[in-house]
Amino acid sequence: MTQTPAPSPAAASGNGPAHQPPPTRFAVFDGDLDDDWLALYGGARALAVDTEAMGLVHGRDRLCLVQLCDERDHTCCIRIARGQRAAPRLKALLENAAVEKVFHFARFDLAALAEGLGISVAPFFCTKVASRLARTYSPRHGLKDVVNELVGVELDKRAQSSDWGRVDELTEVQLAYAAGDVRWLIGARDRLETMLRREERWELAERCFACLPVFADLDRQHFGSVFEH
Repeated sequence: MTQTPAPSPAAASGNGPAHQPPPTRFAVFDGDLDDDWLALYGGARALAVDTEAMGLVHGRDRLCLVQLCDERDHTCCIRIARGQRAAPRLKALLENAAVEKVFHFARFDLAALAEGLGISVAPFFCTKVASRLARTYSPRHGLKDVVNELVGVELDKRAQSSDWGRVDELTEVQLAYAAGDVRWLIGARDRLETMLRREERWELAERCFACLPVFADLDRQHFGSVFEH
């Protein structure tokens, strides 16, 4: 594990979004969690998860980084080396049925984790799908828009398209971006569940979530839409 000062999105980006405090606790790991953080996260109600890869094509573009954050703002980044095919502690955590995993656009992350590390995530919640079902008054369902409206935080997305493969040399800007993508997800998830239940769409959302592993498997095998005419 590499202990590093908690990255501040505002400080790291120079003139990025202000008034975002650093994570309560922050760490960077090489390859996998340690036992202490596995135990820390294992007792969580929910765990926000995100991934960074070299691109969007599974099998071609390798998984480079996995970010995690719990409801107490304990945040970490796990650097995945080229050629690495397993992370046993991370696998045990993400397959732990007692901890809900929260993603934004789970379809991609489920496929990336399965393809890169053989992880079958369950159970999970997707804030992008939930936003499309709950926020039908808006055409904007990207993470930045969802977090801005529901949590009141403006994310800095300028490091989104960058070289995540340089895992040993990730910059403070990249780490701040990666941390920001998970730190506010649980708050957004809770607001979305409230909206879905209020509008009587919660059961529909759960059925949509259940379909996502199938779409992730189709993406891994490079199928297009098999449901079109």
